[in-house]
Amino acid sequence: MTRRRSAPRSLAGALGALSVQVAPQTLLADAQRVWPGVVGPAIAAAAQLTAERSGVLTVSCAASVWAQELDLLAPQIISRLNASLGPVPRVRKLRCVAVGHGR
Repeated sequence: MTRRRSAPRSLAGALGALSVQVAPQTLLADAQRVWPGVVGPAIAAAAQLTAERSGVLTVSCAASVWAQELDLLAPQIISRLNASLGPVPRVRKLRCVAVGHGR
């Protein structure tokens, strides 16, 4: 009897489960996980969450125009972040700063 060789399994599934287990249980880490889905790929490529203090998330932007745009979109982004993070609102404010290309 010959055994059928199975195709190699993707490592992504195992790593995905492991990353959830070892990820820090903080607002910043939780928000960073959902950020690309909340803001979309264009904004996620130009702005990332870099710090949190008392419900205020700092968004480091590639350019001042992005910081200004995200300031204007902050109420909608905060609403979507809180909806993605669970039933209790955790994000109070976004602090958008331009840091240039050398983030």
